[in-house]
Amino acid sequence: MTKPSVLITGASTGIGATYADRFARRGHDLILVARDKARLETLAARLRGENKVAVEVLQADLTNADELAVVETRLRDDRRIGILVNNAGMSIGKTFVDQATDDIDRLVALNAVAVVRLASAVAPRLASAGEGAIINISSVVGLAPEFGSTVYGATKAFVTFLSQGLSLELGPKGVYVQAVLPAATQTEIWQRSGRDAASLPPMMEVGELVDAALVGFDRREAITIPPLPEAGGWDAYQAARKAMIPGFAEIHPATRYRVAG
Repeated sequence: MTKPSVLITGASTGIGATYADRFARRGHDLILVARDKARLETLAARLRGENKVAVEVLQADLTNADELAVVETRLRDDRRIGILVNNAGMSIGKTFVDQATDDIDRLVALNAVAVVRLASAVAPRLASAGEGAIINISSVVGLAPEFGSTVYGATKAFVTFLSQGLSLELGPKGVYVQAVLPAATQTEIWQRSGRDAASLPPMMEVGELVDAALVGFDRREAITIPPLPEAGGWDAYQAARKAMIPGFAEIHPATRYRVAG
């Protein structure tokens, strides 16, 4: 059987480039999306030579509406694409009050808007076909406001929630949706955000991260958290969340909020 093509965003380096390598090894043709065309071409040439797969380069800045639309159209129309890896993302340094509003806007555009628009472009076609997969790269930061990356964490919380909702909607239609939540990983995102290298925490190697994420992919996990030692931690988190849901249906405020009469 012909394997589906894989479209990967943020594919020029780091997690995206490693996903490209791993899917090429599995025999999938690739469409690599990023801003840096020279890096994409170098990676594409290597993957073609090593794996005998077709690799296409699609240069695009996903914060640019016109360039994002080109990728959306490709996902909508190209029936060979059966897997989307929504990996492109960015971070910015400093605290919220010191971050420029325009930088925040660009962060949200790339980390959240582009993710949902690309998923929206491909999901109807995959659902109609009854097969396919969407991999969204989120982050443990989206579960931990204590880490201090307020807007970045908010975008990743959005990605995780989006993935969970899409999994519930699309799973019964045959489409698998996975959210991958890395912790600190050795990629260029740190340097690009202006972080001081000396202040960075110990990090997971990117190959280990992607290999672990693909174990979760093969198991069809909805949520994959490679650094989490025990799966029971996530199970407990989910159980606590679900235990609150019946209370959301109450039509009167909880006793603790009632005005004393």
